[in-house]
Amino acid sequence: MQEELHVSERRACRVLGQARAVQRHTPQARDDEDRLTGRIIALAAVYGRYGTPRITALLKHEGWKVNHKRVERIWREAGLKVPRKQPKRGRLWLNDGSCIRLRPERRDHVWAYDFVSARTHEGLPLRLLVIVDEFTRECLSIDVARQLGSDDVLERLSWLMVTRGVPQHLRSDNGSEFTATAVREWLMKVGTRTLYIEPGSPWENGYVESFNGKLRDELLNGEIFYSVKEAQVVIESWRRHYNTVRPHSSLSYRPPAPETLARNTAGAAAAGAGHSATLRALPQEPASAWNVR
Repeated sequence: MQEELHVSERRACRVLGQARAVQRHTPQARDDEDRLTGRIIALAAVYGRYGTPRITALLKHEGWKVNHKRVERIWREAGLKVPRKQPKRGRLWLNDGSCIRLRPERRDHVWAYDFVSARTHEGLPLRLLVIVDEFTRECLSIDVARQLGSDDVLERLSWLMVTRGVPQHLRSDNGSEFTATAVREWLMKVGTRTLYIEPGSPWENGYVESFNGKLRDELLNGEIFYSVKEAQVVIESWRRHYNTVRPHSSLSYRPPAPETLARNTAGAAAAGAGHSATLRALPQEPASAWNVR
């Protein structure tokens, strides 16, 4: 503007509403700018569906002293693409002002489970049984097989309840595997109440549906499975990464079950087992989680 209109810097800044100090400021690159840029690009390549908030959280966990503004600036300069935001959904409210969905209040208060479909490279179907804790956002298990029925659901639930504890509520849709008489009677005996959502209303099971979306977006859409065994190993590895490493936006960008906490808990359990001669051995993990069908 100064060159084209032949005006002074003072007048040009006054017209544009820009401080002269800003006009004369010379940006200074930091010593670690190149290393940080390279690390951000590397993380974006590994976690292709993560945006700047989760990348910032990962950098802080690695020891980088950065804020979100610096990460966003480097993100834009590197030409990285931020994943599209999901549309917000409203809650379902009754006429008396109460909400249909029971909100989890503590660990093991409400579990939710659902099925996810996938395929191997030759087009044959895979079925995934996903179980999550709605309060901690932890994925408790993912069973993978060609077919999964009500017996497999009972086997996985019994193993989780013995090794982790009995939830007070269990939320699901109205699939035949979840509404089977054997499943309902068994849950009644162990003291777990069922929360069936309205037919055709998956948003009422929002926690597990949100997890299913992340599972498909971050893993299933980018993997080719050549066998059931490969799918089981890869999906289980992703589940452990989700629980112990992946920052969760609803948990202030902390993972649901940090690895250090998991190790400490395992160590405490081992120590307790050594001091108790009468401690009953925990059952083995259900065979359905690893059997190829």
